[in-house]
Amino acid sequence: MITTTTMAAMGAAMMAAAVVTGIPVAQPQNQDDAELSETLKTGQDADLRMTLPVGIDGQGPFDFLLDTGSQSTVVSTSLASSLALPPGPTVRIIGMAGVSQAGTARIGTIDIGRRTVESLVVPLLDQEDIGAPGILGTDSLKDQRVLFDFTRNTITVGNARELGGNDGFEIVVRARQRAGRLIMTNGHLDGVRVRVVVDTGSTTTIGNRALQRALRHKETDAITLLSATGHELAGDARVAGRLTIDNLIVNGTFIAYADSPAFEELDLVDKPAIFLGMRELRGLKRLAIDFSQDRVLFDVPVMKPGAMLLH
Repeated sequence: MITTTTMAAMGAAMMAAAVVTGIPVAQPQNQDDAELSETLKTGQDADLRMTLPVGIDGQGPFDFLLDTGSQSTVVSTSLASSLALPPGPTVRIIGMAGVSQAGTARIGTIDIGRRTVESLVVPLLDQEDIGAPGILGTDSLKDQRVLFDFTRNTITVGNARELGGNDGFEIVVRARQRAGRLIMTNGHLDGVRVRVVVDTGSTTTIGNRALQRALRHKETDAITLLSATGHELAGDARVAGRLTIDNLIVNGTFIAYADSPAFEELDLVDKPAIFLGMRELRGLKRLAIDFSQDRVLFDVPVMKPGAMLLH
C-alpha cells in the first residue's frame, strides 16, 4: 500500500501502495519456469522501498516499486501518456487512506527480467503520489516466489524449486491468501494475537484500530496519512514492544494506527492486524514470499536458541 505519512511529533515520512479491486487479473505467458528464474539488481527509493526494472510493451526499463501489499500493478499517468497506452474502464481503488475512482490503461505485456505477464488493465495514478513510474503488484506475481536479498540488494522472481526451496531459511510460515495478498495469522504483538500482511510497498508498519484498542495504546503522536490516491487520513503513531511471528522476533516495532479501508477490504477491521513495512523487513538477510505455496520464509542475521532476533 503506498501512503505517505506526515508526523507532527516525529518529523519522519513513510510510504505505503494502492490496493485495487474490480479489474482483470494478469495472466503469465506459458513459459518454462526453470529457464526464467532470474536475479535482478534492485534500486532503492528515499523511503527504503525496493524498485526493479520493468519493461512495458517492449519499452523501458522503468523502475517500478515492488509492492506485495498491493493487489494490482499500477502505472503513473505520465508514463501511460508517454507510452500512448490505450485507455481502459474506470475502476474503484482502495488505498490506505481512502477509496476513489481511477482511470486505467491497457498493457499488452509487462517484462520482469525474462519473465513476461500478458494482458493487464492497470489503474493510473500520479507519479508524484506513487513515488515511482509505477507499482508492480501481486497480480504480476501470481504463482511465483519473490525472493528479496537485502544483503545483496537483489530480487529474484521464479518458482520455489528453482530458488532453492526452503534451504537457508530458518523460519517458514504458512499463510492464507486473500485478494492476492498473503496473511499470516500466527503473529503476536506484546501478547496480542495479530494478523500480518508483509507489505514491501510501505516504509512503516500500519496497524488497525482493533490492534490499538487491544494494546491499550492511548498515548500516541498525531500523524496524517497521505495516500497515493491523494486522500488524507488521520492516525496515531506509537512504538510497540515485541512482535513475534513463529520464531521470528522483532523488537521496537513502530506502528501507525489508522482506520484504513485497506483493512476492511481484507476483512480485518475487527481483528488486530498490521501491514508489516520495510523498516522492520530490512532487518532480515532474506525474505521470500511464495504465492504458489502460500508461505512466507525468513532468513535472519542473528541466530539464538529458539528465537531469531531483529533490532
